[in-house]
Amino acid sequence: MEYFDKGKKLTCFKCGRQEVANICCSIGHYVCDKCHGQGVIDLVKDYVLSCESKNPLEIAETLMGYDDQVPMLGCENAWIAAGALIAAIRNEESITVTEDQILEVLSRTTRQAIGGYCGLTGVCGIAVAIGACFSVLHGAACPKDQETATTMKVVAKMVNTIANETGPCCCKNFVRKSLTEAVKLAKEHLGVSLQMDNESIICKYVERHPHGCRKEKCSYFG
Repeated sequence: MEYFDKGKKLTCFKCGRQEVANICCSIGHYVCDKCHGQGVIDLVKDYVLSCESKNPLEIAETLMGYDDQVPMLGCENAWIAAGALIAAIRNEESITVTEDQILEVLSRTTRQAIGGYCGLTGVCGIAVAIGACFSVLHGAACPKDQETATTMKVVAKMVNTIANETGPCCCKNFVRKSLTEAVKLAKEHLGVSLQMDNESIICKYVERHPHGCRKEKCSYFG
């Protein structure tokens, strides 16, 4: 992949949409975010609305496992993180989570999780995904006080968690680390006790990483 210091006007190789972007492949092909994740949001919606697991990591691993549809890197992984957390919270049943709230979490995540912006602005879409879950459940909005403050603090913690795992960036690692931290925050801020087992996860995506896996630097490397 080729990354530009300054955005360029590029044309999507698939749909022909023109837009300013910072990333294309080494031979100049560009794929817009809409085409990049085509079909994945429906996969995530269908799965999280019907699954019964109280373990967000289990839900996320299942969805990331659809590797014929889910890219190795990209904000499709953020959609998975959002869906996995909000579905697990619903399934735990300490608080009521409606289908509309799940769809709202996914909608907010897709609007702000934009491919490559982890490096371009310092805010990974997976941090946004976790923030969307807490925002919806707390009813956060600009006029609110503690609801919005709590959501921002959650996102800040997610950004810090992800920052400790960079070099190069890996969406699979970021999903796992963020959900592990989010489980603790769900207990602290929502009183929800989620199942979590990340000790047995061994990453199977090592060879797919386009920038090179961190290998022994990553706690999920087998």
